Amino acid sequence: MLSKLRQKFRDIKTIKSLFEKAEQHANASGQREPGSEHFVMAAFGLPDGTAQNAFRRLNADPNQFATAVAQQYISALHDIGISLSQGNSLVSDTAPVPANNGVFKAKPSVKALIAALWELKKADSAPLLGAHVVLAAISAQFGVTPRTLQSMGVDPASLAAAAKAEIAAFHSA
Repeated sequence: MLSKLRQKFRDIKTIKSLFEKAEQHANASGQREPGSEHFVMAAFGLPDGTAQNAFRRLNADPNQFATAVAQQYISALHDIGISLSQGNSLVSDTAPVPANNGVFKAKPSVKALIAALWELKKADSAPLLGAHVVLAAISAQFGVTPRTLQSMGVDPASLAAAAKAEIAAFHSA
């Protein structure tokens, strides 16, 4: 009973960290509200290392994820007729946005991510890991995260299998 309570508190601490880091990633790229892609970036920073390891299992560089996300925004702007001048970069030209001091606000993709994360946690009493966040994020069929994975050549089903393998490896360690 006491160990379950301790685990819940650790999970709450992990969730708090994810929310804070996701908001920081969004704000650093000039966005007020984080999306599921920012939660994946936040998961890369968790000390368990399982989110990064899931990508590495597929020979995908987790350090390239943020660049691939920025490219998705550039492509979306291009698709509506807005192109950045040559030499300009969305990442380098974007002014950071100050953190929100009120109620946490996020893009709709985060609601779906949190719901998926909740379902994963209900099925597993183990600690909340970065690989759980990756699994929850790839449950979406549309949006920045799936397009980013596609641009990186990462198959969502393969990434799901890699994330599950990381979770299993973490539990057996």
